[in-house]
Amino acid sequence: MMDDAAPKKTSFTYELTNDQQELMLGIMVNGNYRKREVPYSLWSIEGDHFNATLYSKEKHGRRKLCVQGSKAEDFVLFVLEPNVLGAASLGYEKELSPELFSAHAGSDESGKGDFFGPLVVCCAYTDERLSDEMMKMGAKDCKQMSDKSVLAVGAKLRALLGPSGYSVVKLGPAAYNRLYAKIRNINRLLAWAHGTAIEELLEKQPACRRVVVDQFAPTEATIKRALKTRGKAAEVDQHHKAESDIAVAAASVIAREIFLRDMMKMAAESGVPPSKEGEAPTFPLGSSDPRVRATAEEMVRKNGPVWLMNHAKAHFQTTDKVLAACGKSRSDLPAEGQVVSAMARKENENK
Repeated sequence: MMDDAAPKKTSFTYELTNDQQELMLGIMVNGNYRKREVPYSLWSIEGDHFNATLYSKEKHGRRKLCVQGSKAEDFVLFVLEPNVLGAASLGYEKELSPELFSAHAGSDESGKGDFFGPLVVCCAYTDERLSDEMMKMGAKDCKQMSDKSVLAVGAKLRALLGPSGYSVVKLGPAAYNRLYAKIRNINRLLAWAHGTAIEELLEKQPACRRVVVDQFAPTEATIKRALKTRGKAAEVDQHHKAESDIAVAAASVIAREIFLRDMMKMAAESGVPPSKEGEAPTFPLGSSDPRVRATAEEMVRKNGPVWLMNHAKAHFQTTDKVLAACGKSRSDLPAEGQVVSAMARKENENK
């Protein structure tokens, strides 16, 4: 039964039969919702503080429906359950989807799209008891949480799981740039990091037989090729929006927490001032924010272009723009800094 005192859930995942898919598509197409373009989806809508996506990938005659947002629970209660599912399910997740609470692991990453800072991959273990505790702590997709909440919940999750309950692969900027220069493909680099984190977790939890991964590559084969002995023996379930799985959600929070702490440490060491009084200094997030370029340009002018190799992901196109603004070029960087992204290589080939 539902606990009236518990906070509202903001993320739901269902596997719909063919008949349920038809009913859901009817609601999506004919309802008062805005259509969204989402990769690998049959249809996706945006409503009042929620979105719902029916994915195109079919498995055993079923397709995955993900509902997320602050009012996702209302949509599930008042639209999805009576009109599609045909039964009340909210509050009965353990009975209807026991696999979400059974012993398994989840893997997710943070920092992939951030110019500054490391790439962090975490693989976290859960079982029925741990899943209950994680939900009470407020573990969910870190993209739905504030940085302050991520830092607090991430520390609690690490304490709950202990050293044997999670594994982390962290590539600081210098190591990241060396590895990218060797691999030259972000999906293959991510696959290596996930494969390594999964292998380490399974070594700590040898009885774990299933791992859920938020799919980052166009095909499932990318990560499967990177799995090692234990990973190849386990059932690895890859799908988009996998953060609805509590183990993946926990992994996403821990990875983001470690990423944010590294960003704050790196900013303090570099003398970056805090953006707000009373807050710890940190580098701006993402890569398109104008503050990212402004900060990078200031640091390059102060410390020289090689500073980027130890603080940023050098293959980003942001590097070229920062260097150009400072009267420099990639020739001023060491060999691993002269490797550009696949997108930039394609643009150069088409010129």
